[in-house]
Amino acid sequence: MLAVASLIPSTLRATERWETLEAIHWIENPYNTERPGRYGELGAYQFREATWRMHTTVAFARATDRRASDEVAIRHYEWLKKALLRNGIEVTPYTIAVAWNGGLRAAVRGPAAASTRDYAERVNNIAQQMKLARVATSP
Repeated sequence: MLAVASLIPSTLRATERWETLEAIHWIENPYNTERPGRYGELGAYQFREATWRMHTTVAFARATDRRASDEVAIRHYEWLKKALLRNGIEVTPYTIAVAWNGGLRAAVRGPAAASTRDYAERVNNIAQQMKLARVATSP
């Protein structure tokens, strides 16, 4: 799997990452509210403080700043991606979304909860629609 991933141009991998993260944002916080979620989640990706702290020393309150949130989202995506690959799991919008919502253990060991699988399907569908739109408009 790692050898195949290295053959994919980095610009395409970055585009796929962006599509996945934007789909997660659309589900997590489509209106960019600054109000904390039910469990204290903040920002475009509705990070919990523990996840935020895994990837930055920036104050958790900054999660409402889209730029700071995007930086942490990219770091978290790449962390999940490495862990999935290490466990022999293909990296797709669906598998990233399962790990994002249900935790890495749900993606690696399974089975994920029905609500997590539903979340991942929604992320996957949005990411695929963005990909189709990108391909349709590219020269």
